[in-house]
Amino acid sequence: MKSLRTIALKEAQNRISPEVKSPSNKISEFFGSNVFDKKKMKDFLSKEVYEKLISTIDQGSLINQEDANQIATAMKTWAMGKGATHYTHWFQPLTGSTAEKHDSFFEPSGDGAIEKFAGSALVQQEPDASSFPNGGIRNTFEARGYTAWDPSSPAFIMESKAGKTLCIPTVFISYTGESLDYKAPLLKALAAMDKAAVDVCQYFDKSINKVTASLGIEQEYFLVDLALFNARPDLVMTGRTLFGHMSAKGQQLEDHYFGSIPERVFAYMVDFENEALKLGIPLKTRHNEVAPSQFECAPIYEEINLAIDHNQLLMDLMEKVARRHNFKVLLHEKPYAGINGSGKHNNWSLITDTGKNLLAPGKTPKNNLMFLAFFVNTIKAVHEHADLLRASITSVSNDHRLGANEAPPAIISIFLGKQLDEILEEIEHSRISKKIKEDNGLWLGIPKIPQIILDNTDRNRTSPFAFTGNKFELRAVGSTANSSAPMTVLNAIVADQLTKFKVDVDKLIKKGDKKDVALLTVIKKYIKESKAIRFEGNGYSQEWADEAATRGLSNIKTTPKALDAYVSEKSTELFTKTNIFSKRELHARHEILLESFFRKLQIEARVMGDVTNSQILPAAIAYQNILIENAKGLKDLGLSKEAIATPMAIIETLSKHIGIVKTNIDAMLEERKKTNTIEDSRDKAISYDENVKVYFDTIRYHVDKLEQIVDDSVWPLPKFRELLFLK
Repeated sequence: MKSLRTIALKEAQNRISPEVKSPSNKISEFFGSNVFDKKKMKDFLSKEVYEKLISTIDQGSLINQEDANQIATAMKTWAMGKGATHYTHWFQPLTGSTAEKHDSFFEPSGDGAIEKFAGSALVQQEPDASSFPNGGIRNTFEARGYTAWDPSSPAFIMESKAGKTLCIPTVFISYTGESLDYKAPLLKALAAMDKAAVDVCQYFDKSINKVTASLGIEQEYFLVDLALFNARPDLVMTGRTLFGHMSAKGQQLEDHYFGSIPERVFAYMVDFENEALKLGIPLKTRHNEVAPSQFECAPIYEEINLAIDHNQLLMDLMEKVARRHNFKVLLHEKPYAGINGSGKHNNWSLITDTGKNLLAPGKTPKNNLMFLAFFVNTIKAVHEHADLLRASITSVSNDHRLGANEAPPAIISIFLGKQLDEILEEIEHSRISKKIKEDNGLWLGIPKIPQIILDNTDRNRTSPFAFTGNKFELRAVGSTANSSAPMTVLNAIVADQLTKFKVDVDKLIKKGDKKDVALLTVIKKYIKESKAIRFEGNGYSQEWADEAATRGLSNIKTTPKALDAYVSEKSTELFTKTNIFSKRELHARHEILLESFFRKLQIEARVMGDVTNSQILPAAIAYQNILIENAKGLKDLGLSKEAIATPMAIIETLSKHIGIVKTNIDAMLEERKKTNTIEDSRDKAISYDENVKVYFDTIRYHVDKLEQIVDDSVWPLPKFRELLFLK
């Protein structure tokens, strides 16, 4: 009987890529064709309602019921014209994935049936709030919850072979008003950022009335043949390989990075890009990443709420399209030990309604000072809330990646580059003149900041938060993450810091300081206070870990303890005064994240036990029995001990590894049972991390040793060389 691995290998080796046809040779001709964007709104709505909707999108003004009815009718007309039969509120619960409940436009009537979509159905729906993670906010018998339309993110049509569905982006809240999703807090954080940033901009440019956070999300991922994936229970159940000896060839030759894209992979990329482009996702780049079978795609920058919606939609789309190509997308942060894992770099900046990037310095002194205000306040915010930013990117899967050779360490620091670091040093130690005057672009006592171009500094792969020319890049976000979590935190802490900055500046102005002197005085103070967070060196080195400790920077390496920052007094004060989270919501999210952590480890422990006991140990023992029979045969032939020494040595080695694996599996499963009796979520998460997970590496090490010894034809699981190099 052929093993599943043998069958999978045969399937993978005989794949033929499906034909991929682009809608047009010009992307501009089909980009956004499945999106109810502003152009289509203008075509389907009256001028008056269109202008009201645009005001709602841009300014957050309310929509009345009559206008909502017209918008809903327009959406339905457009969607049905595209072939849609159903609609859904598309939302992002705290499961980490998106959710949808489809309703038909069809409704029975006295004369037969009609197609109907009312404004009330557009604005609000009622999914079950108790069945999604809620951290105790809702009991199982309290099911009511609401999804509410987010007009700032356009509706779109999701296509499949079976039909088309109108998807309406929404927030998700409980019956009692608490947020149960990622989007609602993000929108609140963005509103706080807008207000705080505009207030500071008024010192420099009175014409600025709105500041928008901008985001570009680079998405890394692995591809594996679907048959090989299905032959690996660990990949199917956990998203990563719990076992597997590293292939002789990995990424050490550095020949995969930016190399020629394999034909089958290229077909897949073109296919999912076409689908993404129709949905208005502005994908710009595609390339091979560092590890074998690892790739990346990245879009053009967008408004942050839309960028995150698009990234969530993209991940779902990549999964669906992969099935057409008999691929499986691996978005786990570390699907394979020994090679690079995956992240999603979040490139963040602030853009005014006048078109200025507040993180791009200009050529004039006033623009330089404006840049400095936002630049230094961002540094100060990260310094003040580094633990909270660390908590926002933590997860059981990202724990495998943070601190590895391709990812930033768990210590939060900021890389600025030599030029900007020197400028901040100069400002910190310069004397501030009370008499400000301009002289050939220089202010007395204020060093001129040269215009910074995109590539004026080298890039630092080891920095979690790096300035890269006209934006900050948060590199520590995991590939499976919803970027709303870290972006909610980043925008909240910067908004809070900008508010404090304005208070500090106004105090000095009231005391009689000129505005520019007051601004620079506070900036100088902040530069000095936040200096500890700036680091230009190798974040992977032990020297940095030691130095970071002397600077008072945290190095929290595991999720359960990192998550404590969400419910600290400092974070609670921050979020409650900005109205982003209530204390109850914070504790609920803390509970949800802890539960997610220990449940995923619980699954990994179960899978490790099941696969080891039912596949790996039987294969090793079967091979051991073959060797025993061989040794008996050699002995029956009357050969010397020396002649049968080799099979006996292999048998002994097998026995040693089999015994260690079995002993540790049994001990791990017993420890898991004990841990499952713990009631408190934090204590249970820590116990899983410190008492259950500690067995994983030992078990894996000895299983991987068995893989190297057992006859290749007997080994049940596809090996790394097959998973990584069969294209």
